[in-house]
Amino acid sequence: MPKALKPTDTVLVAVRCRPLNSRETEDARERIVLMSSGTSVAVAQPGGSGMRAVEEAKTFTFDRVYDWNSTQESLFEECGKPIVDAVMEGYNGTIFAYGQTGTGKTFTMVGPDGGTKFTDPSMVHLRGITPRTFAYIFDTVAGNASPDTEFLVRASMLEIYNEEIRDLLSKNPKNKLDLKQDPDKGVFVDNLSAFVLESAEEIETVFTVGNKNRSTGATLMNQDSSRSHCIFSIIVERSEMGADGEQHIRMGKLHLVDLAGSERQGKTGATGDRLKEATKINLSLSALGNVINQLVEGKSQHVSYRDSKLTRLLQDSLGGNAKTVMVANLGPADYNYDETLSTLRYANRAKSIKNKPKINEDPKDAMLREFQDKIASLKKQLAEQGPAGGGGVKTVEVVKEVGYSDAEVTREKERFRQQLQQEREQTKKQKAEMVDQVNTGLQAYEAEKHARVLLERQMQALESKIQKSGGDEAAIKQRIAEEQRAAANIAAEVESRREAETQLQRQLDQQEEQNMETEAKFAGVSEEAAAKSRKLEKIRVKYDKVKDEKENLQDEFAREREEMMDAIRGLQKQLSLADTIIAHFIPVRLLPLTDLPATVDPC
Repeated sequence: MPKALKPTDTVLVAVRCRPLNSRETEDARERIVLMSSGTSVAVAQPGGSGMRAVEEAKTFTFDRVYDWNSTQESLFEECGKPIVDAVMEGYNGTIFAYGQTGTGKTFTMVGPDGGTKFTDPSMVHLRGITPRTFAYIFDTVAGNASPDTEFLVRASMLEIYNEEIRDLLSKNPKNKLDLKQDPDKGVFVDNLSAFVLESAEEIETVFTVGNKNRSTGATLMNQDSSRSHCIFSIIVERSEMGADGEQHIRMGKLHLVDLAGSERQGKTGATGDRLKEATKINLSLSALGNVINQLVEGKSQHVSYRDSKLTRLLQDSLGGNAKTVMVANLGPADYNYDETLSTLRYANRAKSIKNKPKINEDPKDAMLREFQDKIASLKKQLAEQGPAGGGGVKTVEVVKEVGYSDAEVTREKERFRQQLQQEREQTKKQKAEMVDQVNTGLQAYEAEKHARVLLERQMQALESKIQKSGGDEAAIKQRIAEEQRAAANIAAEVESRREAETQLQRQLDQQEEQNMETEAKFAGVSEEAAAKSRKLEKIRVKYDKVKDEKENLQDEFAREREEMMDAIRGLQKQLSLADTIIAHFIPVRLLPLTDLPATVDPC
């Protein structure tokens, strides 16, 4: 058995080809995919035969290839398990399947029937990467012998359907969720459900529930075609005692991705909703292809992860902090020649992507730390908890530890009960006294409040009497004049403020008009810039497409040129051989008279 792939800084790419299905066998389709040496894949031209077909086949080399006889176990052991081991150590990891509709991506990632037969003994060997990962994670946790090591496993599941993110584990899986970005957490889905799990059985149950909520539909290529991209995420938090005597947490995130199939609408017979789904699928896969091209070429500092929800969620997996394995799935039949070749070119570019994986140590959003703090707090409360007002009284367990006899323990218990009863009675008495004190204080407060109200009323009555009986006529006229002057001053001030308010309102109206003019100009410029940006993006897409076509044509031209040069060299060798034979083995007299040199006498 080949050795397991060792995760590196580059994206590891494996290619898997399914067998001919019953329909292809009935139609007598030709197998055009050839595999050899564990790393080489060749695609022959349809309709070819013999050695010439093999010589003309397009050949690619990958980290690992699996033909139609490969097993689910070998694929997981060599490609899946190394990534899971890295996640258990605190790295981020991603395993995703890519390929044309109907090539076996879901079978590779999950197994038959969407993973609903995990417990069927006859189907166990057909389990895909995802259920095998579940069992391996919890077997690793159970097999860890260190008493100072603690694990916490949680999982979430989402799909990207028509460029909308849905929580497959939510009570309302059709609701849309938003993508957000945080300096610490990176890109994440807001309000995505996550469940803490304790066994492989629990996580399989969660996955089965989410898988039933996934969007599927029938096409001509596949009866149960995945109409969405599905991402099942597992977060493994690991706490260990460090050299400094403190607990340190490492957190690894594993994304198990089952991509929707790339497809041509003509082949799938897509119409209506299926056509809309196919368009969105192909757009997101095209965005993924653009990201791969940009990462491989390295000519642009900007990588267009924001072109689709899929590329944003896989940002760490492609060129970021993750160890990644891509499984490219192929169909072997001749009528899929173009799609198979496209998948292989796609995968061939992906294997050149370089990531920057690192261990995630002591992350701020680690749930295990929160759990440990809560447990420690509860333990402290339990340790401090005892009989009310215990005053340091020892528990029965401590009494036993220091060697008391059973009779002494019984007496100690009785003393505890008596002391507890006394303390309870004392507490009740103190509580009753405090209630009496509070009631007495409330009564005194109410009495004081009532007396104060009476005094205020008496004072108001006296003041009113004084105002009615005080002053003569001259004083009254003087007070009236003063009040009139004060009223005039107030009126003048009010008028002044009204004028100032009118002036301010006029200035605000002018400013608002200026703002409206500025906004109108800005809107026009923004719309023009947006239109030019869209046009530039279309031109860029066309340029990338033409560039790819140019490269493919150059490859074809180089191959044809080499073939022509081989033919010319062969003809030259034949001509040279003929000249040699004529010069050394055919007598001059046997040559036609027209072929004799001018210096030879025919007689």
